[in-house]
Amino acid sequence: MDCRQGIAEAGPIGMEPKIMDEAVGALTQLRAYLAQHDLPPNTQLPPERELCDALGVSRGELRKALAVLEGDGELWRHVGKGTFIGSRPMEEKTSIADIASASNPREVMHARRVIEPRLAREAALNATAADIEDMLQCLKASQQAATWRQYENCDNRLHRLVAGASHNSVLVAIFDTLNAVRRTVVWGRLRQNVEGPPSDHHSFKEHRILVDAIADRDVTAAGAAMDQHLQAVEANLLKTREAAE
Repeated sequence: MDCRQGIAEAGPIGMEPKIMDEAVGALTQLRAYLAQHDLPPNTQLPPERELCDALGVSRGELRKALAVLEGDGELWRHVGKGTFIGSRPMEEKTSIADIASASNPREVMHARRVIEPRLAREAALNATAADIEDMLQCLKASQQAATWRQYENCDNRLHRLVAGASHNSVLVAIFDTLNAVRRTVVWGRLRQNVEGPPSDHHSFKEHRILVDAIADRDVTAAGAAMDQHLQAVEANLLKTREAAE
């Protein structure tokens, strides 16, 4: 018995043998084409007309084969752009403004509490003497701030120094993205008075505990200090927001 006939006879009930044979043939040809070219993920395939000519199949047969591989996660298609190798990537939001417009202060604070305590732990492991000296100088400057804006600049710098002390470029990039969103969503929006923070402002003590833990190489204490600080920031932020509303 002809093997092509065997494949057809094994097809789904109700499908004409010739149609089934053509569909299997197009899929086999497409798989062979992809194996031969060994294209990396997210590489765009040639237009359908070129693929049809290269594989010797009709456009209808090609589209059925593409649909099978897309269903298997081997390809993904974007209407108007083309067909690409690999599984469909997650939607990317590259604009800080887009992320910020879809977020809110509560969500930003939750993200900070997920990420920044881990950064503090990494800083306790990896900070250099120069990193710690920069943090101490930043603490001093924040206590001398004459306005809230000056204080917030110091606060922003301290948290960036902690992230930088991880000496992990990926973690720092994640922090920078989060910080940019934070500044867009929260920074200055809820602050009405222009005078600087009082001498007993909660963050002065919390920041000092954090930096001391990093300097002592106490990983657990550094993570806990950052989380406790962010809890206090979150409580004050949301309290101010509720009062404003």
